Amino acid sequence: MAKKTQDKRRLRKNCYKGGWKSARDRLNGFWDIFEKEDRVLVCINADPDALACALAIKRLLRYRVKQVLIAHPNEIRRLNNVSMVERLKIPLERLGNVKVQEFTKKIIVDSQPTHLPVFEKIEFDAIIDHHPIANGDYSSSFVDIRPEYGACSTMLVEYLRAANMKPSVALATALFYAIKVDTQDFSQQALLADGISFRYLFNIANRNLVKKFELADMRRSELKYFNIALQNLTFSKGRFYTHVGKVRNPDILVNIADFLNHVDKIDWVLVSGLHGEKLVVIFRCDGYRKNAGKLAMQIFGEVGSAGGHKEAARAEVPLKNLSLGDKTFVTNTLKRLATRHMK
Repeated sequence: MAKKTQDKRRLRKNCYKGGWKSARDRLNGFWDIFEKEDRVLVCINADPDALACALAIKRLLRYRVKQVLIAHPNEIRRLNNVSMVERLKIPLERLGNVKVQEFTKKIIVDSQPTHLPVFEKIEFDAIIDHHPIANGDYSSSFVDIRPEYGACSTMLVEYLRAANMKPSVALATALFYAIKVDTQDFSQQALLADGISFRYLFNIANRNLVKKFELADMRRSELKYFNIALQNLTFSKGRFYTHVGKVRNPDILVNIADFLNHVDKIDWVLVSGLHGEKLVVIFRCDGYRKNAGKLAMQIFGEVGSAGGHKEAARAEVPLKNLSLGDKTFVTNTLKRLATRHMK
């Protein structure tokens, strides 16, 4: 038993530092942590990449464990994601409705325990992610974090191929769409590995369905937020700042940030809004000698959850942590907080 524990620790260390000799070794290391009677909980912060990865894990563990359940803490409101879940009939549960203690194994994919407070309360047995490492020493039995990858779905395609498991049309469609989204059609950070996985899925996925997901982007009622964003827009030193105020769905902030990021000679875009009792801030840049994830952490890491990639990041901060007093959060507040950390 002691030797088996030592072997697992060695494997964990190798995986964490990218020391696996092959994709098959990594797959076996993942499979080794499960028993036939395990009930497995897969936790995600639901977006296309996370949804696709969770489906892939469900496929990898079929016949190997007793049960696999996918749970998410966030409400899925963005139309693209709603369309994806509905059309692919992805089975999901809200994490708040799940008794976590009833599951013998817990996995987090396309995220890390430190990304959300609700995840920090769970002891995960496996972590699979492609975001920058937020904690230098996770104690999970299996850790596979590869920040250089454009999409976590690319990693899961490698797992599936190592297992000689050809994905179903639905799974291939989810993975294909996820890689498109997270690499922004390969205009953002990506590796050759992303391209290889994308090409592998190309003739399996239903690309007509993918078009349906992509076209379901915005509600007519959300157009008013663009007007507010443009009215409050501040430009300074190649940077756009705008605070939209209260929003019914924070994903509209992402749409606004992506829209503003298309403007010529703009180096940074910061868009903020209030959702519930939280301030949500979306960061965009070109990722060239800039790091949106690092900036988000520098500004908001100590008061809320923050992080992301070089070219795109997000922060969510409880309003009570901002110490605003009687003041109202406005565009100039956002600008003031950001410029402290920007050259």
